[in-house]
Amino acid sequence: MTNQKQTDGSRTEAATATRKREPWWRYLLKYGVPLVITVGLCYLLFTGVDFNEMAAIIRDNCNYWWILLALVISIFSHIFRAMRWRIQLRAVGVRPPLFNLVLSIFGCYAVNLVLPRLGELWRTGYIAQRQDAPFSTVFGSMVADRLADTLTVLLLCGITFLAAGHQLHTYLMQNTESYEKLVDLMLSPWLWVAVAAVIAAIVVIQIRFPHNRVVMKVKSFLTGIWQGFAVVATMPGRGRWLLLTVAIWGCYFTQLYVAFFSFPLTADVVHTYGATAVLVCFMFSSLSMGVPSNGGIGPWQWAVIFGLSLYAVPGLTKGYATSFANLVMGSQTLLLILLGIFTFICIAVQKRHGSAATPQLHKQ
Repeated sequence: MTNQKQTDGSRTEAATATRKREPWWRYLLKYGVPLVITVGLCYLLFTGVDFNEMAAIIRDNCNYWWILLALVISIFSHIFRAMRWRIQLRAVGVRPPLFNLVLSIFGCYAVNLVLPRLGELWRTGYIAQRQDAPFSTVFGSMVADRLADTLTVLLLCGITFLAAGHQLHTYLMQNTESYEKLVDLMLSPWLWVAVAAVIAAIVVIQIRFPHNRVVMKVKSFLTGIWQGFAVVATMPGRGRWLLLTVAIWGCYFTQLYVAFFSFPLTADVVHTYGATAVLVCFMFSSLSMGVPSNGGIGPWQWAVIFGLSLYAVPGLTKGYATSFANLVMGSQTLLLILLGIFTFICIAVQKRHGSAATPQLHKQ
């Protein structure tokens, strides 16, 4: 126990020293920019919105049972993510109890509401400390976890364009200005010259300055990501890992699909256009999570509102779509806050009793 405390203390001191060495502009980029994006997008989102009208739309139209069902499905997605991460951690010799992993996922999303991207570091540090495991090893598995999500989103985009390409093309043709701008951008020689220049610069820098500290750090980081992801191909339980990946993203999609039935007009979108309409909104909302913001607040609503604008349903105004998107995101945010409170209460109890989890959960 004494050695573990000394190890934890050394890690804390090292982490503190690292933070002290970081210049102020890095903190600004990490936390200031996402906050500005979140505030800016929320300002644009609510500009011109009649809050009384939005409250009336929600009060008179929403069936909260569908929202509650969506939130229950959301909780299962977090549990499935913890189960998937456990497979990756066991492949690198770290065997945390499932309950601790679930707490780490709950806490991760709660922390991201306040400080974007810090949640991933928090959950890595929490598991590394509880299991007395190397931070870099746990971090590598977390990066692989997120990289798997990135590849899933790209696959999702391909599936969506195959399923709803006609609808997207029809929308662009109806909005000729947007269509022409997109075509001009894709055909612009300057775009492809810039892409070629960036690739050439990366190759030249790597060849000319192979021992440069920054170049070596970038190469080491990319190598670590690849090694962390490559273990997925050879680790035990990779079949279950793939099934859990499908379960996670199936929950995400089902959560949004169910939420569509909470309002009559969004339910009409499903009845008229089928699940493809939800898939389009789901694709845009998934891409929006790549925008640095506090828990996706702002970009997520914009994405869903844009997705709904592709489908013509009488009465489905921008104000109605905004009310729907804000209620769904608001309820999800409230859930994450409650799960975060639950998580940090459990962690405080764990510390008080000096154990990582209850005996029953250790047997998981």
